Amino acid sequence: MKAGRWFGAKASRQENLSGKLPAKSLYDLKVVLNNNSMLDLQSLKGKKILLVNTASDCGYTAQYETLQQLYERYSPKLVVIGFPANDFKEQEKGSDEEIAEFCKVNFGVSFPLAKKSKVVKGDGQDPVFKWLSDASLNGWCNQQPEWNFSKYLVDENGVLTNYFAPGISPMDEKVIEAVLK
Repeated sequence: MKAGRWFGAKASRQENLSGKLPAKSLYDLKVVLNNNSMLDLQSLKGKKILLVNTASDCGYTAQYETLQQLYERYSPKLVVIGFPANDFKEQEKGSDEEIAEFCKVNFGVSFPLAKKSKVVKGDGQDPVFKWLSDASLNGWCNQQPEWNFSKYLVDENGVLTNYFAPGISPMDEKVIEAVLK
């Protein structure tokens, strides 16, 4: 996994250059958080949202730290939401409580974490990740997460603007440029 980060594997990015609008609003969706409360995405109108599938036992797990840095630096204009998932080689085995504790103790995570869910296409896929990875819903992007720590940026109006692959750090200049755009 480390070699992939050094040599650029899993470092693709996509951008909604033509400004295609979603067919269905992201704001119609809700996220079940790891404490079983609901986050109505409608409440995030006017903010950018970075949605990331995460795992606690992955070569990219240290990105929790840089996600937290990004969140702290650009909050309240940016909200980061982590979606713990066990879709890639069972790298998220813990319960929601264990995941939250791990993230807080090891990386100081204070951004919202969703309830552990499935993020790849197929039966049981989280509705937010279905929207993120289906062009018929989001307007242009069919990219499902390639691995843990795939990142999707939604603008203040609910338009999916960017996809960043796992190998791209949350503090990469291209991510920051997209957040500031």
